[in-house]
Amino acid sequence: MRILVLGAGALGGYFGARLIEAGAEVAFLVRPARASLLADQGLRIDSPFGAFHRPVTTLTAATPGWDVILLACKAYDLEAAMAAIRPAVGADTAILPVLNGLAHIETLTEIVGAPHVLGGLAKIQATLTPEGAIRHLNDWRYITFGELDGTLSPRVLALRDAFAAAPGVVAEAVPDVMARLWEKLTHLGTSAMATVLMRANVGEIARSPGGVALMARILERNIAIAAHHGHPVRPGFLAEYTQVFSDPASQYAASMLRDIEGGNRIEADHILGFLFDAARRAGVPDELHEAAFIHAKAYEQRRAAGR
Repeated sequence: MRILVLGAGALGGYFGARLIEAGAEVAFLVRPARASLLADQGLRIDSPFGAFHRPVTTLTAATPGWDVILLACKAYDLEAAMAAIRPAVGADTAILPVLNGLAHIETLTEIVGAPHVLGGLAKIQATLTPEGAIRHLNDWRYITFGELDGTLSPRVLALRDAFAAAPGVVAEAVPDVMARLWEKLTHLGTSAMATVLMRANVGEIARSPGGVALMARILERNIAIAAHHGHPVRPGFLAEYTQVFSDPASQYAASMLRDIEGGNRIEADHILGFLFDAARRAGVPDELHEAAFIHAKAYEQRRAAGR
């Protein structure tokens, strides 16, 4: 299987490297500066599930002939990403986006057509260091994907088999990928709302008076939003994430918080804005969603002003 990965950042670099270890033919479509760094130093991953440090194939312009394109970019970069990969999209090419949120699915199907688009999500905490290495931060190493129509197609099964031999990855092909995307938005939205509003990680919030109750309230409201939109969470989800959001020792924080702390762009509209709008349409109490969204948009205003 020939797989083109857009970017070689924390997410795309990690999963692309693991596919290389499994024997897949992988290339990374990257900007010239990143290509130069990778040519000099190779791609490096520091992970509890095994280090990776070796040369990789890079491209600075897309070429045709790929079975799957792994689209691992920030949601606000989707338009530029699609322009970059468009020459690589052949008649049978599948695009696997692992972006945050849900709005990108509709955008992709409008641009390239539904037959080219898979649904996908990744559950991993990793970051790109200033030196260009990828640091895997915990034991999350999951990637889930499937056809939008719910079929377990030959291409989805082939991709599952490609990941099966990859160390440090738990891959699942599913018939209900849209429901899984809503589940991810439910827990990611809870993490983003809480950690961005409080400017603290989950453990720090949990150790604060009322912190666990606040995160539980946000989680329950996000579950209600997903249910209203036709995707109730699976049994056990509430118990699992209630535990996640009540751990006083947790270092977990949304990537949006790390981006704010680093002065970087954030996915305010794609996560917090999407959830705020979905809460209003669902009739779910939305004052916390509104506060988180305004908080993030105010940060964007300050960032734009250089403050």
